[in-house]
Amino acid sequence: MLRILSILFVLLSTNVMAQDDQDAVKKTIEDFFAGFHAQDSLLMKQEVSESVILQTIGKDETGNSIVKSQPFNEFLKSIVSIPSTTTFEEVITNYSIQVDGPMANVWTDYEFMLNNEFHHCGVNSFQLVKDANKGWQIIYLIDTRRKEGCN
Repeated sequence: MLRILSILFVLLSTNVMAQDDQDAVKKTIEDFFAGFHAQDSLLMKQEVSESVILQTIGKDETGNSIVKSQPFNEFLKSIVSIPSTTTFEEVITNYSIQVDGPMANVWTDYEFMLNNEFHHCGVNSFQLVKDANKGWQIIYLIDTRRKEGCN
């Protein structure tokens, strides 16, 4: 009986720790977007690793898929330079979070609003690593963007 209780305790503890990691990973993404929406480059920088990679899957002139990379500092400059007369919001419609030890993957569907009107939708795919000192850090972000096929 004691052995069964010990096994149940280990299983429940593991499940609680996994949920704690998922919550912390989600908070990292939420804090990144809080900085994004506030045009706060310092807050966004806190949530990413120093070597973060940003990519977008788009289309070329002939409609073929291409991958575009953007240095993080250029991304930050583009966000903070958006005029105060322009409103924007990336609305995350769901999260799918997977964690394995110090690695996490987050898949989020989103809708992007520009001046309170629908602009585009897509999916973000985040890769994160758990740093011993900084906690969860985004190391890779790739997204898709489209105007059709949105919910």
